[in-house]
Amino acid sequence: MKKRLLFLIIAIFIANVQLHAQRGLKIGYIDMEYILESVPEYQQATQQLNSKVQKWKTEIESKRQHVESMKQNLENERALLTKELIEEKEADIQFEEEAILEYQQEKFGPQGDLIIQKRQLIQPVQDQVFNAVQEIGQTRQYDFIFENSADALMLFSARRHDISDQILALIQRSAQKTKIEDRKKEKEAVQDSQYKSVEQAEEDKKEEAEREAERQRIEDEREALKNERQRKRDSIRAAKQKEFEERRARMLEERQRRRDSIMNARNNNRPNNDMPPRNGQGNRNEEE
Repeated sequence: MKKRLLFLIIAIFIANVQLHAQRGLKIGYIDMEYILESVPEYQQATQQLNSKVQKWKTEIESKRQHVESMKQNLENERALLTKELIEEKEADIQFEEEAILEYQQEKFGPQGDLIIQKRQLIQPVQDQVFNAVQEIGQTRQYDFIFENSADALMLFSARRHDISDQILALIQRSAQKTKIEDRKKEKEAVQDSQYKSVEQAEEDKKEEAEREAERQRIEDEREALKNERQRKRDSIRAAKQKEFEERRARMLEERQRRRDSIMNARNNNRPNNDMPPRNGQGNRNEEE
């Protein structure tokens, strides 16, 4: 029984190989970059993301300039500062530099906003391309469909095997079909709403208001949390700045007192030319 089954499997395999050899392999490939450049929604979203990236870079550069200003101020005041104040200023600078690095990781790191948003941006188009490739591969009996990219390591690909335009056409037809269905659903929804009872309409309106209120509540909580974090950072920074100014004022005042004390001591020890001569010397002058 096992021998018969093995013989049957081998026979089927040989038959498939002969069939493919007779008709030849049907191979196609797609150019993902070309497809992405041809999808308007992807291009619009990419422009929005690029604007965000430019804004993040501007913020980072502004923070760096602020740190450089702090360093320059420290160098200018170093001669007037005590060791404790210098260490405190250096700690503030280190804190700001670490904050910049943290912000860079948050935006441009391996798990940063840029990578995540790029993935979110390209995922819908990739899903559409995958579905279109599956449909064309099955309906047109392709044996292999590759992606013409660096990862695929395609050293050469004849233009006649490029089915990117077919994939695009299928995606566009699907998008147009989706739009038509959405408009149809909207029209049906409008027609249905005309026949709704007053109670049902009020209930739907109430549910929509509740959903909107919930979305607003979540957004307000996020904004409040963000503002609270910023307030704490500003409070800590202001407290450190105030303490620094107070220490600096006390230090300058103490230094001025020392200078005044030294000047007073010098004045007290200086010989007084207006003092009368001593008795011995006065008598000698009279005798002469």
